[in-house]
Amino acid sequence: MDLSAFTPGSALVTVVLIALAPFFAVMVTSFTKIVVVLSLVRNALGTQQVPPNIVLNGLALILSVYVMYPTIQKMQDAVATSSASSTMPGEERLDDQTLGSSGSIFSAADKAKEPLREFLLKHSDIRERAFFLKTQQRIGDPAKVGEITDRDFIVIIPAFVVKELTAAFEIGFMLFLPFLIIDLVISNILLAMGMMMLSPVTISLPFKILLFVLVEGWVKLSHGLVLSYA
Repeated sequence: MDLSAFTPGSALVTVVLIALAPFFAVMVTSFTKIVVVLSLVRNALGTQQVPPNIVLNGLALILSVYVMYPTIQKMQDAVATSSASSTMPGEERLDDQTLGSSGSIFSAADKAKEPLREFLLKHSDIRERAFFLKTQQRIGDPAKVGEITDRDFIVIIPAFVVKELTAAFEIGFMLFLPFLIIDLVISNILLAMGMMMLSPVTISLPFKILLFVLVEGWVKLSHGLVLSYA
């Protein structure tokens, strides 16, 4: 690739895209649900900052890349196929000579968006899409609201994020229950023994960690999160 082909406009677009990449990765991938579930598990265990945030974010990032890898491959194939078959007059071929223009960047993004759209549609709720579509038609420009459908990104992205957060908290609730039972049992035992000054958390923490280790909690949790996108 010839770096001299980059224009000031394309360089600005590239910088903006790089700056928005973390936000994009969080909102339109599986990262949101995975990192929320992992954080809730840590809170349920009561281990404070263990594992640290960097470890949880790293694990969530790795699992997200694994989940999104088929979609990323489809996006790359869509761009490559469209570029190879670009023979229509006036249509720009995405090669090393045109890759530096801002127009080619948007053209590549336009060709790669359909696999991502299918992923978001698959993992979003139809009721949420209907709500955001109806709301957008109500608050949007009356002259253009007729052009909006439930397949537009302005509708499916918020529907996807809401569905992911809902699923994450549902999983977190189920994970909290066994640890809550351990806390209640330990608290009642200490109360019956008259040891009211001793914090139940201090005693229950080793038992919660032991339970999580015995059931291979991190392994099963990772497997479950990945399989939720299968």
